[in-house]
Amino acid sequence: MADERNLIQQHLANERTYLAWIRTSIALVGVGFLATTLQITALPNSGEIVDDLALLVSIVSLFLGFMTIVGATMNYYHTRKNINENRFESSNRIIVFMTSVVGLLLVLVAAYLLFI
Repeated sequence: MADERNLIQQHLANERTYLAWIRTSIALVGVGFLATTLQITALPNSGEIVDDLALLVSIVSLFLGFMTIVGATMNYYHTRKNINENRFESSNRIIVFMTSVVGLLLVLVAAYLLFI
């Protein structure tokens, strides 16, 4: 009974983690929409370089948000399998990926803000 309850708790924690990653991906896509909206409404005549940079931030944010969903889904199923097999593996790959994603997005947004 205790083992079954522990297994259920682990699966529920895995699902909560997956939903947190989905929220993170939505936030990443939101950064792209924010950059586009800011460019179109607040700074309509700011120059071609800034327009291109805003478009780049938007496209990269959308791509990174999509890749976060793909990575989170893969991680969810991998963790689910490990729980069922009573095995633990550290989530090193997704941590490195998300650190890279945030770093890249910060660089792009900083470059955008420097040019406006």
